[in-house]
Amino acid sequence: MNRQDFRFFHPLRVRWVEVDMQKIVFNAHYLTYFDTAISDYWRALALPYEESMHSLGGDLYVRKASVEYHGSARFDDRLDVALRCSRVGNSSILFAGAIFRGDELLITAELVYVFADPVAQTPKPVPDSLRQVLMTFEDGGTMSHVKLGTWAELGTQAAPVRVEVFVKEQGVPLAMEWDEFDAMAVHAVTFNGLGTALATGRLVMQAQGKGRIGRMAVTRVLRGSRLGREVLHALLDEARRRGCGEVLLHAQLSARDFYHRSGFTARGEPFEEASIPHIEMFKSL
Repeated sequence: MNRQDFRFFHPLRVRWVEVDMQKIVFNAHYLTYFDTAISDYWRALALPYEESMHSLGGDLYVRKASVEYHGSARFDDRLDVALRCSRVGNSSILFAGAIFRGDELLITAELVYVFADPVAQTPKPVPDSLRQVLMTFEDGGTMSHVKLGTWAELGTQAAPVRVEVFVKEQGVPLAMEWDEFDAMAVHAVTFNGLGTALATGRLVMQAQGKGRIGRMAVTRVLRGSRLGREVLHALLDEARRRGCGEVLLHAQLSARDFYHRSGFTARGEPFEEASIPHIEMFKSL
């Protein structure tokens, strides 16, 4: 087993609390490493775990976990925890796991999960939609896609994401979230393989060849997984297609670096919008 056998890797660094008197990682911690990595595996599949399992009508329970030790990790080692879905049975999902230090194989594992009713905890067939998402990922496929459309076409999917982020998380009054620009804007929504909306944003055309991007939102558990970037770049491409020479936006200060990495430049001084610090940013196209 080597690194080329895997698409997914979760990096971590060994902490002092995880080593034993021999100054090597205590054996039980390797299962914790795999358990931590599996959470990131679902994010790599663009699946918010709790919401996805609820929509599928089940949950995953560990049936078997076996570990084979080939070497020892030490304090402050940088490790890569690799996972691969190697088989999907009727109700079970088999994962092959490995832990590498560089190219050196330290640990191999086999993890068997059973898809089951969350109340009775009795096995159920793995839904075809989940089976397809798993196989698509392992075959190197894309886990999300962006749709562009009007509010009439995408508002039903975009609205819950905006409510989750702006109203519930950030305390923006619901009445402030909706405005007259929704009806005239081009909206972008990112969907995963189950058809769940994960991120959204909008582009409003303004006078003199300018566009304004706003209402950028990504569901909490999948932030940092490039979904926001997908939405932003889809809107930038649409702005170019419509002949915009410049796009501006009001960035929350906490997201300024996110927009800067996509070529936006801050302009002017910070200000408050809906009681949240913002700054205007622009990008020439």
